[in-house]
Amino acid sequence: MGYIAVYPRQIMNTMSLFSSSTNYVGIDIGSSSIKAVSLKKEGNQVKLASYGFSENSDISQNDLQKNVIKAAKTINRICDEAGITSKNAISALPTFSVFTSVLNLAGVGGKDMAAAVHWEAKKVIPLPLEEMILDWKRIGGDIGASTKDDKGAKDKKNMKVLLTGAPKSLVKKYIAIFKEAKINLISLETEIFSLVRALLGNDKSTIMIVEMGAGTTDISIVDKGIPILNRSIDVGGFTITKKIGEHLHVEPAKAEQFKYDLGITSIESRESEVPKAIEEVFNPIVNEIKYANNLFQSKSGKTSEKIVLSGGSALLPNLANYLSKVLNTKVIIGDPWARISYPEDLKPLLAEIGPRMSVAVGLALREME
Repeated sequence: MGYIAVYPRQIMNTMSLFSSSTNYVGIDIGSSSIKAVSLKKEGNQVKLASYGFSENSDISQNDLQKNVIKAAKTINRICDEAGITSKNAISALPTFSVFTSVLNLAGVGGKDMAAAVHWEAKKVIPLPLEEMILDWKRIGGDIGASTKDDKGAKDKKNMKVLLTGAPKSLVKKYIAIFKEAKINLISLETEIFSLVRALLGNDKSTIMIVEMGAGTTDISIVDKGIPILNRSIDVGGFTITKKIGEHLHVEPAKAEQFKYDLGITSIESRESEVPKAIEEVFNPIVNEIKYANNLFQSKSGKTSEKIVLSGGSALLPNLANYLSKVLNTKVIIGDPWARISYPEDLKPLLAEIGPRMSVAVGLALREME
């Protein structure tokens, strides 16, 4: 596995002034990579303390979330190389492995809430509830509702509840990873909540977040800061790399480099077989985005106002412009550093790695709110 840990001298010097007891690190464990971001709050300002990440371009080694020992060692090595000393960590469960649903409950009192949620959970979660850890919170009545439905949605006898269900086996795996790494796991949430925190902040408009990971692409529609619809497709950065490797007959590492060199800049001119192959890979993602938008609109009467890209493949050359054209909507690359203070000379480097660090930044920000 190739390790990349970045810890500029300016940041390291600043870190010596920090107390590790109030320094938090967000650790994003992906299937093939781990990202860590350490933040510190001084007054009303959140500062970047340090960051680091590992990556592996070999799809055959796509097992970090399953291998406790390997994941723990990788976390420890990243923290050591990046100079991250905090032992207080926040991590996230993959969006594709967690069930999220908005429940509409009518005439339910406080004491009956748990029973009502449990009953409704049986209808939306396809696994036995005894195998799941459930969490829920009440959300605004007009979340995800069209204007014509607002009156009924705001009736005091009706409420909306955001339900999250995670497999107990997965949660135990993450707990075991951090125990092995000898790091205190103080919180565990779903990736989409971290992305909302890092990329949307206080923006309450209806926005779609497309997180392009190594093995999957997660599509979420967020309304008033609440993820209303979540879908995943088994197409990600590795799919593109594999397709390029097949066309050019090169190893994964070289195919990965070609991916970022070529992007999809030649699609319109049809001058290159490889960009056309990349376009073919993106077709299922485009179709899933359209389906998610149509599904959300049919249920709520709303549409997403823009799409925010995140994940390692978000920086493919011309991707945002391409998606904007084929989807006829505004598409931007998310900036997780927008609310973080850091040395100005780091801006080009942070912009380059930003999309892949979004979840880790959002995790670290959790304790800054």
